[in-house]
Amino acid sequence: MTADAAAPQLEALTDAARVALVEKSLPIVGYITNEFIGRLPSHVSRDDLTSAGLLALVQASRAYDPSTGVPFNRYANTRIRGALLDELRGQDWASRGARSRARKLTQIEDQLTAQLGRRPSAEETASALGVTTRELHDTRDDAQRAVVLSMQGFTADGASIDDHLPTHTPGPEQELLHRERLGYLRSAIAALPERLKVVVEGYFIAERPMAELAEELEVSESRISQMRAEALVLLRDGMNSHLSPEMVGALTGSTAAVKRKESYFAAVGAQSDFRARLALSSFGVMSAPRPVAVRQSA
Repeated sequence: MTADAAAPQLEALTDAARVALVEKSLPIVGYITNEFIGRLPSHVSRDDLTSAGLLALVQASRAYDPSTGVPFNRYANTRIRGALLDELRGQDWASRGARSRARKLTQIEDQLTAQLGRRPSAEETASALGVTTRELHDTRDDAQRAVVLSMQGFTADGASIDDHLPTHTPGPEQELLHRERLGYLRSAIAALPERLKVVVEGYFIAERPMAELAEELEVSESRISQMRAEALVLLRDGMNSHLSPEMVGALTGSTAAVKRKESYFAAVGAQSDFRARLALSSFGVMSAPRPVAVRQSA
């Protein structure tokens, strides 16, 4: 079929027809989301995946060309699955390389355990991987830092958190460290670029829907998800640059990008002094933040 012959078919698919396609295909988003959720930790948000899937469905209806002969539900299925994978990658703090190295390390350790009848030593594991023991330790550290714990997904048996965690009252040192961490967290949020701060305060503190934030900032929900992931990485590194500098990797990227990160780290420290951070012992003020005016880009 020539392009001229296909054009009338594409034009014949009116806006009303595309809306009808979306409405008819809405159950596909639910089916695919359920399939993904069944294989993910319980702290992964179903709402986030559903939002990404719905956005992909609408975008699929706009890009769909019936002249290809591919049924819309099959075309939309592919687009939705891709969008959900992108959403999960956006939420992942670890790079693909770190995940891949961690999986390979686990496979090698399992193979050596089966062969030796015991857990292999670090030297044996490093030799099997073809790396130095230092590189092995770095891989383990990357894998540990990639783990994000959620209290919602802490127990698989439905037991109370109190059954697994000690209930003793924290001592003075622990309380002091906790209050300082909270102070640094608030400083790190305050030092974020304005639009990232709107996303963090809106999504995590005010619990506003992603769709509402996307409308306010005049971007897509996918972009809001990317901004959220970017902000989380900045917050983590901004806090660690003052609390645990050894956990902040070497800054990479362009000279301008490195300078922006260094400026952000410095701004986090300049937001408050030790006395002020200790005074910020709760999120009472942040639990109901005032609306933040954002200048929209042209």
